[in-house]
Amino acid sequence: MRPGLVQQSVVEPNCDGDKEKKKKRRSNRRSKQSTPPPPTSVNGLHGEAPECLGDGRTCNHVTASLSSSSTKQHVLDMRPPMDHGWDMCPSIEHELTRASDVGFSSMPTMHICEKANPMEEQNIPNQHVSDLGHRVMSQSCPEPVFYRGSPGTSKSNYMFPSPHIEGSQKKYFDPHWSMEAVNEALKKGDAFKVLFRVNAHNRLEAYCKIDGVPTDVLISGIAAQNRAVEGDIVVLKVDPSSLWTRMKGSTGMSNNSAPVEDCNILLEDGEIASDSSKDSSHVGSFNGQSEVVKAVSRICSLISTFPSKRPTGRIVSIIERSPRRDAIVGHLNVKNWLSYREFCRKETKNKSSLTLSDSEYIHLTPTDPKLPKMIVFVKGLPDCIKKRLEKGDSTVEMELVAAQIDEWDEESSVPLAHVLHIFGRGSEVEAQINAILFENAIRSSEFSPELLSSVPNIPWEVPPEEVQSRRDLRNLCIFTIDPSIAIELDDALSIEKLSNGNFRVGVHIADVSYFILPGTAIDIEAQVRSTSVYLSQCKLPMLPPMLSENLCSLNPGVDRLAFSIFVDINYVGDVVDRWIGRSVIQSCCKLSYKQAQDIIDGISNVDSSNITENGNPQLYGHFKWPDVVRSVISLHEISKILKEKRFSDGALRLESPKVVYLFDDHGIPYDSMLCGQKESNFLVEEFMLLANRTAAEIISRAFPDSALLRRHPEPNTRKLREFEAFCCKHGLELDTSSSGQFNQSLEQIREKLKDDTVLFDILISYASRPMQVATYFCSGDQKDSENDWGHYALAVPHYTHFTSPLRRYPDIIVHRTLAAAIEAEELYLKYRGSLPKVSRGEKVARRCFTCIHFDRDAAESLEGKKALSAAAVMHGVPCSELLADVAAYCNERKQASGHVKDACDKLYMWVLLKKKEILFSEARILGLGPRFMSIYIQKLAIERRIYYDEVEGLTVEWLETTSTLVLSLANKRSSRRGGPGKWRALEDIAFVVSPCDVKIELGVFGGSSSEQVGDTGVAAQASDPICKSVISNTEVDPGVFPLTVHLLSTIPVVLHAVGGDDGPLDIGARLYLSSYLRCSLLG
Repeated sequence: MRPGLVQQSVVEPNCDGDKEKKKKRRSNRRSKQSTPPPPTSVNGLHGEAPECLGDGRTCNHVTASLSSSSTKQHVLDMRPPMDHGWDMCPSIEHELTRASDVGFSSMPTMHICEKANPMEEQNIPNQHVSDLGHRVMSQSCPEPVFYRGSPGTSKSNYMFPSPHIEGSQKKYFDPHWSMEAVNEALKKGDAFKVLFRVNAHNRLEAYCKIDGVPTDVLISGIAAQNRAVEGDIVVLKVDPSSLWTRMKGSTGMSNNSAPVEDCNILLEDGEIASDSSKDSSHVGSFNGQSEVVKAVSRICSLISTFPSKRPTGRIVSIIERSPRRDAIVGHLNVKNWLSYREFCRKETKNKSSLTLSDSEYIHLTPTDPKLPKMIVFVKGLPDCIKKRLEKGDSTVEMELVAAQIDEWDEESSVPLAHVLHIFGRGSEVEAQINAILFENAIRSSEFSPELLSSVPNIPWEVPPEEVQSRRDLRNLCIFTIDPSIAIELDDALSIEKLSNGNFRVGVHIADVSYFILPGTAIDIEAQVRSTSVYLSQCKLPMLPPMLSENLCSLNPGVDRLAFSIFVDINYVGDVVDRWIGRSVIQSCCKLSYKQAQDIIDGISNVDSSNITENGNPQLYGHFKWPDVVRSVISLHEISKILKEKRFSDGALRLESPKVVYLFDDHGIPYDSMLCGQKESNFLVEEFMLLANRTAAEIISRAFPDSALLRRHPEPNTRKLREFEAFCCKHGLELDTSSSGQFNQSLEQIREKLKDDTVLFDILISYASRPMQVATYFCSGDQKDSENDWGHYALAVPHYTHFTSPLRRYPDIIVHRTLAAAIEAEELYLKYRGSLPKVSRGEKVARRCFTCIHFDRDAAESLEGKKALSAAAVMHGVPCSELLADVAAYCNERKQASGHVKDACDKLYMWVLLKKKEILFSEARILGLGPRFMSIYIQKLAIERRIYYDEVEGLTVEWLETTSTLVLSLANKRSSRRGGPGKWRALEDIAFVVSPCDVKIELGVFGGSSSEQVGDTGVAAQASDPICKSVISNTEVDPGVFPLTVHLLSTIPVVLHAVGGDDGPLDIGARLYLSSYLRCSLLG
């Protein structure tokens, strides 16, 4: 192998080596046991462990976390929404690397991973040194968080790392390479342009995916990450293989040795393709360069030679800065700053407030754990915040703030940021929603008056020339099927029985491209927004409501413009003929999914009365209720045939229930329920899938260089093998050789587990983990890799989005491309001088570009090329380069929209539990070991961990051979390794009640009627009638000590809301147990 490929100029030590880790842990334990505890402050001070620098040094500066919940940054995750990002199954989250001492760890739904404090706690000396008169402050004083003069002049090595030291020779990072050096290295294959992704559960770990390399490259430690931030496009240099780290779970004994844990330890590397909206292969593409191809080949060869090792690397340059740098949401840690200022005022005997100096700064802790902690200069804060700080208002710490990163140079261990504005209290729903929108760069402003002036006025009628040029379908029984509250109706269906016994199914999509012309102000606005964003209780539309809810929407009883696809389907589900073109339709009624389901179930039939009081929709035109009923029944029968054929052809479906919230009149959730899809949902889905496939086939043939398509890559092979091992260890047979075999195996498992639906839901979630995200792409941009165009889950070679132009901008582009293909057919026949005379609405008798049998000779002829080119210009079909950029942007916006939806669902879950205070539930044990268990709570469709190691008064017995855990109460703490600071209260991990008192007093943990339970911040009110009602009326019985559990056991747990004003939102979980011994201990 060429030494230039993975050699680096500075050989970095392997910070992840086992020996080095063990030495550090032993050293840390000795220091913790011998050093007195740190001074007590308002919030507590926790530091970060020394980090490995690029030259072998360690950074002894530590980060003082000033948040009251700094060591427990929780991020609430729940089951993904129905739109999973790969069209059929949920996207995959990253897992983390190591455990922490946090009892209530946050993790993505169904992912056995934890939110850890990525650095071990360091003991702090008992005195603080300030350059303000060089006074030594006693242990009773809180730590200083600002300095007079340069922020880095304090001699205390436990301070927050200095953001900038004027004139200092100390550098925390290597300088970034010049662009000349970068270009040369990229050309030779000595470095790679990649997307930088951070492990959400351990910020010291980041991963980059090199195109063509099967395993992501680990970038470990702040020195190796070299100031890169989540989402940056960076230049990566791969380490020599001798420095590669061991793959997690590859060898040795894991902490939790149960099968579930073993199968999921390796899921912690955070595959970029599974969580990235950006096309990572496009970002790091080598475009066939021979040197780069050889370099990639050598890395792959090394990975094959050392399968138990993971490649590591370091960032040498940042090419494109992430938008996340401009959208920081977090809390200002002001309490310690205010305390220290008060101390300084007393020391200087200054009765008035101290003036703010230019060098004073405050820590800002982002709510996103992927982002680094940062500092903001007090002088640069908005006036409203400075005024409150000058008055000593410590409630500023409860506010969510918006910030931007300004700079991060080599001499600064943390970035410098500035605050833009305040959202509001962290416990307020409105503030959280505004922060979510800001963080994801969602445009929430109203449409400008200038833009709205271009929208046609109401009332509006279809122009006569459009009626003349389109196919008139107003006499066809067409109707919509949508959620009952839907007001944007962009798809409708129809069906006819033909004389030959086949069925002609019509899929009619709102013709948005008629109103949104390329390059207009409204087109640019739609492209910028890219997608409608849904917030459960409201939406932020991509298009002005006058268009999306009125002029374009296929509302019943009014003429509307549409793009229609007719497919002739025989009795076995084959499409034998098709027609596509622009049309004029009038929907006869708006059906809800429930109404359609009632028809399918026979509840509503042809004999039902046609009156809205009976639940039937209002009908328009000359159609009667029996016409609609017969159409729905016929469509349902055809959809079942299509679905069966689709799965027999190899399609895969990973579907599980999702959490649905019920809201009161004020928009506050008061309950939740699990909801799955019904036959009426599948009915609509089948025909939308068919229409999308048809559109993809047409545009990819007519415009092979400028078709906007959607692909779903094959799953991650290694993760797929792990899932197979997981199933094998549980006696479940699984064949993942193809998507079709995968689906058949899951159906067999479903039947085998028909009496254990919870376990099957867990398996479906595990099955989704290897799946990668579906993305938009330009066909011309991937012309050399046409084999990668396919959609794995749908098992089709071409797919796109065509059916939702009211809420997705890619669909509008596809509409324009289809219009160009239709136009090109007419132009081609004109050029050939053979345009036949036919009736209105069917001007082209011979379909050469849109029919089932594509006329390639016509497309490649001089006349065909001329027609296709002219039609593309006429309808604004983008060129390959522009379309590739549009696809990448739409991918990013689609992911952002999904993040908003997920974050809002998390928020509503948090609000629901905050209102209930505590919630009793049953949970399933997914992972079990001597330190923690991973549990799945079906009621909320989430997964959590409960840590029980080193808990005061708790004895843990782990039986390795049988994977059995026994938890018992002890009168005194058992002897274990670790300093006293690591011991946690029993209340942190268990809610223990007395069996003699079913209606327990929540104050049992301290004898008082109202106290804080552990350090979770949850107040327990014994006199609260709601709380008593929840406990006394719960159907969940507590477990008993000693508690003996096995893998997949069902256990009772207590859930509660965590965070809000004092940190990120999360859901805490504890065991729900009963014991007489506990009652006697409390006395």
